[in-house]
Amino acid sequence: MIQDTPKQLLDSPEAVRLLVNSFYEKVQVDPLIGPIFMDVAEVDWASHLPKMYAFWESLILGNGAYNGHPFRPHLLVNQQQPLRIEHFERWLTLFSATLTEHFTGETAEQVRQRAIQIASVWNHKLEYINGPVTD
Repeated sequence: MIQDTPKQLLDSPEAVRLLVNSFYEKVQVDPLIGPIFMDVAEVDWASHLPKMYAFWESLILGNGAYNGHPFRPHLLVNQQQPLRIEHFERWLTLFSATLTEHFTGETAEQVRQRAIQIASVWNHKLEYINGPVTD
């Protein structure tokens, strides 16, 4: 029988790495957003994951580890493959599932709310850039 690992607080660089690694394991195999990461963006995971550790450490731990422009790469991907609400919704679903699976406590809930804010703002920016969906 597989035993669930106990949930932990999201309060250390090691916990952030667990969040990021577990989340991107889900992303890579997801049928909707996986191809965007793997085929469109052709993410180099060896360089992407440390950036994501730094980004989330900065937000969660307040350590200033990230110095960059997080929206810019999404804008470049969007030029190749328009990013739509369904992509952001799936991103949020996977991110939230990862939080629920591994973490407990107030910080985990704050991070969930922050992820919702990020996805919402970025989706609105890209909706404006992309214009209406025409089917």
